[in-house]
Amino acid sequence: MIECQLKIKQGSFTLDVDFYTPANGVTVVFGSSGCGKTTLLRALAGLEKSDDGFLKVGDSIWQDGKNFVPPHMRSVGYVFQEASLFNHLNVRGNLEYGARRATEAGKDFMGRALDLLDISQLLERTTEQLSGGERQRVAIARALAVNPDILLMDEPLSALDLKRKKEILPYLDSLHDELDIPLIYVTHSPDEASRLADHLVLLEEGSVVASGTIDEMLTRFDLPISHGGDATSLVEAKVVGHDDRFNLMYLDFSGGQFTVTDRELPLESKVRLRVSARDVSLTQELQTDTSILNIFSAIVDEIVPEGQSKVMVRLKIKDVTMLSCITRKSAELLELNPGKQVYAQIKSVALLS
Repeated sequence: MIECQLKIKQGSFTLDVDFYTPANGVTVVFGSSGCGKTTLLRALAGLEKSDDGFLKVGDSIWQDGKNFVPPHMRSVGYVFQEASLFNHLNVRGNLEYGARRATEAGKDFMGRALDLLDISQLLERTTEQLSGGERQRVAIARALAVNPDILLMDEPLSALDLKRKKEILPYLDSLHDELDIPLIYVTHSPDEASRLADHLVLLEEGSVVASGTIDEMLTRFDLPISHGGDATSLVEAKVVGHDDRFNLMYLDFSGGQFTVTDRELPLESKVRLRVSARDVSLTQELQTDTSILNIFSAIVDEIVPEGQSKVMVRLKIKDVTMLSCITRKSAELLELNPGKQVYAQIKSVALLS
């Protein structure tokens, strides 16, 4: 686990956090601008010092009441919002600069980082010859060059346009799938959080409001992210078949099978689906004369008001939790209440990876 209890004062702003997160996978620190996300990341790197705090990463204690491990002695890779490459060095030079702190094992790891980020062909280019997405990939590789125990990323896509973001996201997926170290990723983008996070830390005005697995956090009714037009649910699934005639792909999950547009992914590929609460309608009976292909039996778990005219319904489809936003009138006509069996009709689904 990563254990973090830190308090840092900066003028009128105070960061006061206390949370645990797994020492593997991707933990997204999520919140609006000014809530303290970057300050927290800098504190994890040792760039901001808390007079009183505790920080443990795996088996290593980086701060307690008596000791403070300085930044250069923390095994950290740090990726900033801007790529911050050295313009007087080419790509190879930038990577070699990062590798100066690496052990022999770290130098061996460098080749793997080049493959994961697909930058071997860029090594002799100058930084001016790189696109925004390529610059950020090189910056990530430089951070990995030290073979760190933890990788910190501070809104690495915020300076990129939509095209470049789409270009680099698959590489972040590769890091998520292939790296054995924890990745702490700061963002205020719900799309990035939904795609990348295994664990979510929700930050508000310098304090941790809640933390937990991403699917749990997105569907907790006591948190703001489970309400409003952006309310979504996530489903982990696996590719089990392709339909060449209709250009469709079949994805198995614990509650059944999704049918989506084919992306030509290999069989057994793991994918993450995002389902908007607005795209989930409910019926009492299984509909057969409908164009909707994805219909699943579900149990109503909880219902809460969503404004004056709507309600948010939390559903259980086997062990998958899903949200549905419908009108109050529809809920009344369907006589919805916790424990009732219904059918969830999913009109649209987004394939995230």
